[in-house]
Amino acid sequence: MAHRIQKDDIVKLISGDNKGTTGKVVKVLTKKNAVLVEGIGVSHRKVKPSQLNPRGGTKDIHVPTPLHKVALVIDEKAATTSRVGYSTNADGAKIRLARQAKNKEIK
Repeated sequence: MAHRIQKDDIVKLISGDNKGTTGKVVKVLTKKNAVLVEGIGVSHRKVKPSQLNPRGGTKDIHVPTPLHKVALVIDEKAATTSRVGYSTNADGAKIRLARQAKNKEIK
């Protein structure tokens, strides 16, 4: 299933603790219906000592953000968001459209 948010898109969080913050999508997790956003959702996990890491300690992990909590940013300066629709152009290729910007094509 193709998602309307893709890698390298700029998104804005519309709910949760980080509401209003924007960031770049690092990865889209289609099976989990989630995205990894740069700088958002970075957490720490404790690691038990092992032969490779005898002291143990902590490591940073990236916690995914659900897709329903992000919106696509169409104008970075004004931070305006839009829903995404689809259409076909003259060549027959599928393109994404910004619904709040009067169906402007998303690059």
